[in-house]
Amino acid sequence: MDLSTLPIPQSLKQLLGSQGYSKLYPPQEQAINAGALDGENLVITTPTASGKTLIALLAAAKIVLEGKGKVVYLTPLRALAAEKYQEFHTMESLPTSKGDSLRVLISTGDYDSSGESLGRGDIIILTNERFDSLVRHDVSWLDEVRLFVADEVHLVGNPDRGPTLEMILTKILSISPEAQILALSATISNAIDIAKWLQADLVKSDWRPVRLVEGVMDYGKIRFSDGSNREVVATNRGFPIDAAVDVINDGGQALIFADSRRRTVSLALKATEVIPGHLSNDDRQANVRLSELISKSGEETELSRTLSRVMKAGVAFHHAGLEGIHRKIVEDGFRQHTLKIIVATPTLAAGVNLPARRVVISTILRYSSEMGGAVPISVIDYKQMCGRAGRPKYDTTGETVIISGSVNAESLYEQYVQGTPEDLRSQLLGDRAMRTHVLATIVTTPGISDEEINNLFSNTLLAAQLSSSTLQARLRASLDFLEKESLIQRRGKRILATEFGKRVSILYIDPLTGVLFKRVIQSSNESIPGPTGLLHLVSLSRDFSPQFYLRNKDREEATLFLEQHQEELLNSSLWIEDIDLGEPLQALRTVMTMEAWIGELHEEAILKKHGVEPGDLRRAVDSCEWLLYSLYEIAKLLGRSDLLTRISELKERVRHGVKFELLPLTALEGVGRIRSRSLYQAGFTDLSKLRNATLDRIASVSKIGLALARSLKEQVRN
Repeated sequence: MDLSTLPIPQSLKQLLGSQGYSKLYPPQEQAINAGALDGENLVITTPTASGKTLIALLAAAKIVLEGKGKVVYLTPLRALAAEKYQEFHTMESLPTSKGDSLRVLISTGDYDSSGESLGRGDIIILTNERFDSLVRHDVSWLDEVRLFVADEVHLVGNPDRGPTLEMILTKILSISPEAQILALSATISNAIDIAKWLQADLVKSDWRPVRLVEGVMDYGKIRFSDGSNREVVATNRGFPIDAAVDVINDGGQALIFADSRRRTVSLALKATEVIPGHLSNDDRQANVRLSELISKSGEETELSRTLSRVMKAGVAFHHAGLEGIHRKIVEDGFRQHTLKIIVATPTLAAGVNLPARRVVISTILRYSSEMGGAVPISVIDYKQMCGRAGRPKYDTTGETVIISGSVNAESLYEQYVQGTPEDLRSQLLGDRAMRTHVLATIVTTPGISDEEINNLFSNTLLAAQLSSSTLQARLRASLDFLEKESLIQRRGKRILATEFGKRVSILYIDPLTGVLFKRVIQSSNESIPGPTGLLHLVSLSRDFSPQFYLRNKDREEATLFLEQHQEELLNSSLWIEDIDLGEPLQALRTVMTMEAWIGELHEEAILKKHGVEPGDLRRAVDSCEWLLYSLYEIAKLLGRSDLLTRISELKERVRHGVKFELLPLTALEGVGRIRSRSLYQAGFTDLSKLRNATLDRIASVSKIGLALARSLKEQVRN
């Protein structure tokens, strides 16, 4: 089907034509014929790179340019939201029916912000959690949305992200019945069930622009699904490197999935011993520039130095422990084809679009904390990794290769290559998910009845997969908990959220976290824990992520820390009787890490001492700051004004990673933890001293310079 024949505005046709689009792929044509441009609800399950985003873009642009309403595009990850924003951002030059230009906005955090300003956008890119928070804020512009796109909808079966995705889709069906839903995924076995749940038609296709062949490698020999076999030359660096280098020889790129962060670094280092000989002079020069960019960006640590070193050789590793800016440099280098191999953890499979000619799965085993050991990955996870195989416009065939290792190659072939992905199952049944979403439902629907709650939850995927009596029992248990803890109250047959319940839900924290904070605040009387105690409190929260669990080698230091800070740490038996917070020592590695951060220990020293990587530290800082903000808000609600200054000061210390005396300096733009300490040590201990100093005197301070000195003088004058 030619793009020119579609019933879309001419301006959109011209823009897409200028970007190289002329004909639709078969799955795209199938979706158009099924009503994607006519407001029909569709579940579109087609392989990665088969053009699902273009279907959504066409439907979105048609609605907006014709003045029919707004569009919300939902993604599970911030990185994916940023990628989609860039794709949709190209349409901002197009005129709408109102005569102004189409506007694309993005929001992925700040859950306590109402989000009303996002109503200025025509197409709004959101993470699932951000959209959920907007529903809780009851933003006015939701009534104007005429299309909801749910990307990676198979994650409804993910234990962490699934419940929120399931509930927002259920609420969309309830509060916006006239709006269109496009649910996109590469892998859904029970797609008919998902389509029935979403009141949608199913568009399903196995077509992909690059043919996919899957295989298993057993001692140097790959058996592929197309019947072919291939002998791989040994590099003496291990089978995963052998399989990757094999495709580099032919001008391709390889993506190796490893089972742990440590393994990604180990395999990348091994690859550097063989890849340099396969690089052109242009590649070498480009990789030197990438390596230098890593060195100049973000905090310098042992991890960043290792990454910089391997990138010179045309190799990189990619995992959540890296700083975000370093991950982006790696991704850009791979897209530019100068990096030949990336070794990544499986999270990349569900994240940004980063195809390779060959995907190598170094092992099918993954560590499971629930099982206490390594377990085989699911077929659906394997198929998600397969989706990264094959670079459109560069490859005619994409390949996936499982390294058999000690597992029987034949059984791997049968289970994964020939296997069918598991059915998606609702993850809403857990206590945390139920109490969180029941409370959110009551907050957004004041005066709701038990019957109305039952009706809403009867439209979830969970209800379709679970007996009615079990669902009713779980709903009653959640309601009983929320009422017992004064998060909700009953007035006759109607249920209302208390002010405490509303604040907890709007803050986007687990109700159990809210209860924990409330009990500590109410039990503190005149003494609230100091900084260490407050850090201990937020680290005990179910919402703190990532948690740095105690390792065996930490126990001696943790015991000593416990002895030194016994009076400051929370006594769980005093405040939180019936809340299971696990072993008291377990939170101490998190507390010690955050103490080191606000004590101005260098990031590399934190990494070495506490085993925390830069990306994890950044997420922990963000999590800690948000929870301290939530604690502040709950203390304010409970009338404890005497606690607010102490909590607020600690929040700012966590944000900047500084001791108390540097807070006035870190309030200045362009001054972080390193520069503020330099200024302080140079005698600029408060803003008045900066105000009275000469420009040259400020500029002479280490890491300041003339440009920043001018900025500081301007700021302190104002």
